[in-house]
Amino acid sequence: MEFQKILFWLRKENHLTQEQLAQKLCVTRQAVSRWETGETMPNIDTLTQISDLFCIPINTLLGSPQQLFCQCCGMPLSDSTFSTEADGTQNQEYCQWCYQNGAFSYPNLQSLIDFLLLHYSNPNLSKEQNESLLKKHLSTLKHWNTHP
Repeated sequence: MEFQKILFWLRKENHLTQEQLAQKLCVTRQAVSRWETGETMPNIDTLTQISDLFCIPINTLLGSPQQLFCQCCGMPLSDSTFSTEADGTQNQEYCQWCYQNGAFSYPNLQSLIDFLLLHYSNPNLSKEQNESLLKKHLSTLKHWNTHP
């Protein structure tokens, strides 16, 4: 489903007029109208506001155009596996096992690798080969680029 149809449906399901939605988002009614007709798209900040307002992940709001992956462990993310911030809001960058209530589960890359080696190793590879592959893959993810 396209964004404009999703937004229209969400607005109607929540019994909001275009004016009421516009007020909640600090935009004009005309902006909401243009989004619903597909004439324009909201910017990323407004998409985030819409996502938070309706408690729906941005990728779902956009019709799931791409698969999201945890930026700590690389696991595919879905609506049911997103993590949470300390204030309870949804975090769409990390899975609930790597990041919960605003805190990371693994203090460093090696601790995650050790966990994965115990539970998710390829039995056809040696421990060293598995560890090398995990380091190579995980080091490309956002979390390990900013928190080595």
